[in-house]
Parts: sequence; C-alpha cells; structure tokens
Amino acid sequence: MANLRAGLIGLGMMGRHHARVLASLPGVDLVAVADPGGDVHGVAGGRPVEADIEALIAHGIDYCMVAVPTVYHEQVGLTLAEAGVHALIEKPLAQDTASSTRVAEAFAAKGLVGAVGHIERYNPALQQARSRIEAGELGDLYQVVTRRQGPFPARIADVGVVKDLGTHDIDLTAWVTQQEFTSVSARTAFRSGREHEDMVAAVGQLSGGTITNHLVNWLSPFKERVTVITGTKGCFVADTLTADLTFHANGQVESSWDDIANFRGVSEGDVVRFAIPKPEPLRTEHEQFRDAVLGKDADIVTMQQGLRTVRVAEACIESSKTGQVITV
Repeated sequence: MANLRAGLIGLGMMGRHHARVLASLPGVDLVAVADPGGDVHGVAGGRPVEADIEALIAHGIDYCMVAVPTVYHEQVGLTLAEAGVHALIEKPLAQDTASSTRVAEAFAAKGLVGAVGHIERYNPALQQARSRIEAGELGDLYQVVTRRQGPFPARIADVGVVKDLGTHDIDLTAWVTQQEFTSVSARTAFRSGREHEDMVAAVGQLSGGTITNHLVNWLSPFKERVTVITGTKGCFVADTLTADLTFHANGQVESSWDDIANFRGVSEGDVVRFAIPKPEPLRTEHEQFRDAVLGKDADIVTMQQGLRTVRVAEACIESSKTGQVITV
C-alpha cells in the first residue's frame, strides 16, 4: 500500500515540530509545506515550500497538518474540506464557537477525518491515568484540579490564555473523566497590557457530578503543568512536564490518636510513582491521526469534541465578563 501523502501549513514554533515528526512517520510521506512567511526555521528538508493552502493542496495531499495562527483556522480548514483533504488542526479548532461549528460541519458533510491537536491528551501520564480510571483504580471521581502556569509566550498574539492554554485543561478533563462540562464560573485578569486575558481561575461542574478547578496564567516565573484527580480510593497526580504519574492511596490504618481519629475525612496511605513508558506525545498524536485516516481504530480528538472545548472556553470568558455561572 502506498504511503499517505501529507502536507503541513504553518512553519512557526509548533510547525517545525510537526515537520520533524511528519518527516519520520512510518506510512507517511511529507510531500510539501507552506507558510506565507517562508521556511524561517529551515524545516522543509528540500521539499517544496508554498505560500498558501491552495498551492499545498495542488501537490495531491491526502491529509494536512494545520499549524497556522488560530485566526486562520477557519479559512484553511474550510478550504481543505472543500478539496476533500483530511486535516489535523492545532488547538483550538477555530477562533470562536461559530467558526468552529462551520469547520466541524464542513468536514462531517464531506465524510472526512478531522481532528484537533489537543496534545496533552497524549501525554503518557494522562494516558495512564485515563486507563487506570477506566479500570476502577480511583473508584468514583470527585474532583479534577489543574494548574497550568508559566511565563508569557511571545508567539501567541491572537487569543488569550483561556483559548490558548485553558483549552488543554478543558479537553483533558472531559477526556480523562469521560464526562462533559455542564457549567462553568470563571474570573480573568489583564495584567500584561495586552488585548486578551493572561490569567484565569475557573470552576466547573461535569455531567457525572465531578467538580473541577483550573488555574491558568502567563504570569508565573516558573512553569507548572499538573493535573490532580481525586476519587473514592485516592488521588492521581499527573505532572505532564515530566510525564510522571503518582498515586496517593487513601489510608487503611486506624489511628489511636483521638484528635486524628475524630477527623471525618480520609487518611494518608501508600504513595506510588508508576514506572511507565514515555513516548513523545506529538508523535503519538500523529500516529493516531494517521491510523484514523487509514480507517483503523484510533484515539483522536474529534472536531465535535474540539467544538465542545471551544464552547466551554467561551463560557469561561462570558462568565468572567458577567460574573455569572454559565450553563454550557
């Protein structure tokens, strides 16, 4: 069977990493790349460098990786759909709910495989957490808490921290719990003099009764990527910077110390850091999308899921403006 012919549009900070993975992906030939600004990072590897999506499509590609700024996702996505080209679009799916809906509907109408690049879903720590939750290792889920903090990334200019970083936490929370957001309440701050928010604190309610809390900002002088999932049997702590997953079990040892014994919560139990394989999340994401295009079983972030994430992100922004809890 001939290899799939892939194209890549957008050769910026993320595009260069997509180019590296696509160039070495079994069963795939990266045939051409495109960016109106040219190949500034030198990732083309001798392949044609086009200026726009139409020229890229002319190379007869089967699918395309879209890594352009969010404001161009709709335009590029609709052009690919019209041409009958499958697409993996970097998160978020598009700049707002209306544009995301148009893109998702266009791919569905053509029967194309469309996916969104929420890469955190493929982090080994979260992949392990998801499978262990499914196996019942946490019992009933109570709460998901995420902290995603770090310095300002100069490459982001067209969206705020909610749609750029917060969408990671919205997607991974819904995926790891297999529950949807039903309502959110959020507060944002504008501290760096930019048009968009650079800090958010959000609380959410999920369809299965789990509650969530998300702290996201571009204002911390350190980098933190932590997800804490609490259930009846204990707690998973996933550090997605190191891809480590730690389990804190509820204690089973009775205490003879009255002050402690009278405490009505759980007690500390064993702590285990799992030894797990750690493949590169970006490579796993591309492998899954390739398999989806080939019609194989694959775990992709569908465009309908990506649309749902955009809706939740916009509900967070609306809540911050109105001071109200927003039903999703």
